[in-house]
Amino acid sequence: MNKIIEELHQINPSYMDENIKKISREGATEFYKELRELMFYTAYHETFDEKDCEALLSSARKRFANFYKTCDDPSKGSFDDFVSSLSSIKKSLLTDIEAIYEGDPSCNCPLEVILTYPGFTAISIYRITHKLLELGYKFVARVLSEYAHSRTGIDIHPGASIDDYFFIDHGTGIVIGETTHIGKHVKLYQGVTLGALSLKEGRKLHGQKRHPTIEDNVVIYSGASIFGGDTVIGENSVIGSNAFITKSIPANSIVRVKAYDLQIVDKSEN
Repeated sequence: MNKIIEELHQINPSYMDENIKKISREGATEFYKELRELMFYTAYHETFDEKDCEALLSSARKRFANFYKTCDDPSKGSFDDFVSSLSSIKKSLLTDIEAIYEGDPSCNCPLEVILTYPGFTAISIYRITHKLLELGYKFVARVLSEYAHSRTGIDIHPGASIDDYFFIDHGTGIVIGETTHIGKHVKLYQGVTLGALSLKEGRKLHGQKRHPTIEDNVVIYSGASIFGGDTVIGENSVIGSNAFITKSIPANSIVRVKAYDLQIVDKSEN
């Protein structure tokens, strides 16, 4: 064996042999695409075709079978368990579509949200991955969330809890951490971070609430950063651009960064 190849193989840590590596990333993303087409079939086709929908469901079932080896407890995470949740997932997504359409004057119709909005793509993947995570498919959920991240620039951990009528506007650079809770009718603009504080305990904090809670009817403008598991943004509040928040904000508040002193100089005088 080539010496370099042998050395590289010998220093492999044991986790390199775990089953999760056997999951096809392409298969996982195709699984999502089939589910999205199934849930919003007539958005992609002129007429409803039951046989085609059955074929999509059958294909998704076969792909799901490849996920079993990574499930914490396959007896509690069957394909039928997952499929039974698709109606509730779609109902939540319909509220998200409504929130985006009603909240964006530039949107021409709800169908445009489904077909073109990166924020909706990220939300739809999140709602699917959140259910997969609940059923024990942690790695598949992370694969799909990173697919959403790479495609849209929006990073939503599947463990986050997000209620209905969620609106991501533009979206690029948004980060929503694992233990974040977001209430109903919340709107986020690009560059918002809902994150965890960097603490010395590090890995020991796994499983604890590390990310903020955003209550109902909150708007968070671009570039705002909100950190910490004890941080709660009260309902009906508005968080201004570039705010850096590590403590709770009462309900019905407006948070804004004090304006910088701007100098406006006539170019001809320079």
